[in-house]
Amino acid sequence: MANSPTKWRSGPIINHHSSIINSRAFTLIELLVVIAVIALLMAILIPALQRARKQARTVVCQSNLRQWAMTLAAYTQTYEGRLPSAYERYSALWMLRGTFIGDADPNADHAALYGFHTKGIALCPMATRPSVPGTRGTFRVSASGGVQIEGYAGWSTEAWQVLTPSPPFFGSYGYNHALFHGFRAGTISGDAGLWGSSPIPNVNVFSLREHTSIPVMLDATTPMSNWTMGVPSALTPRLNTGGGAGTALNPFATNRHGRETNGMFLDWSVRKVGLKELWALKWASDFDRANPWTKAGGVQPEDWPKWMRECKDY
Repeated sequence: MANSPTKWRSGPIINHHSSIINSRAFTLIELLVVIAVIALLMAILIPALQRARKQARTVVCQSNLRQWAMTLAAYTQTYEGRLPSAYERYSALWMLRGTFIGDADPNADHAALYGFHTKGIALCPMATRPSVPGTRGTFRVSASGGVQIEGYAGWSTEAWQVLTPSPPFFGSYGYNHALFHGFRAGTISGDAGLWGSSPIPNVNVFSLREHTSIPVMLDATTPMSNWTMGVPSALTPRLNTGGGAGTALNPFATNRHGRETNGMFLDWSVRKVGLKELWALKWASDFDRANPWTKAGGVQPEDWPKWMRECKDY
């Protein structure tokens, strides 16, 4: 029949397989390959992101120290080279908080340079939370005027805190106490033994030499350097496991920033400081820079605790 509709149906209407209906599913091996590739990318990216994060925190830490440097530079310019020191060895502790107690600052007009807010620059981003009371070391000392200072030490990732006198405050930087009181290393706790028979009140920092080697403030687990840094036996870092525990310079020796730490010097510069370099800096006029923990003093690589052995020697 000429008009038969079957004439136009000489072949199948659908003459190919549906790619949707017959799509080939992932095999188990292919799925495992995809998972392995994702895991490999994460293994590469996550450490890189962590390094970038730590580097960013290091930059912020150094920025904080630069702000401290500008503040102290302005202070010494105003008071002709004098830091807040005199015979009150804890004056710089009040400086860290931003306000002094009573007559602790021998220089007049506290508000002139201490109206700034220190809260934003008191903490390294790597150690912003204070230690849990009782988990770290404690410190308890007596200042002038019967003021009792009590607090807890920090750790590489924890801030130190001062609980009394109130109001409580905490931070993760520490200052070179010798610079703020006579520039003497000292040998024992107590004015006579620590500062010698004639301490230098209100030391003029402009008269000191080697400003680039004199540390002022660094990352630390206590508010100040330990009074025993003039005692050779107290300089040992052997009990320091990376958290900054110990005597003398150990509060500055932490793994907070890896094999280096951040420090501000008397020329008001801020730079990275090698952990072993701490023992070779000019902490005081009578500090032995060729002590047994320096290359000049004959230290050997195996003398250092394991976590410090790969650090650069000085």
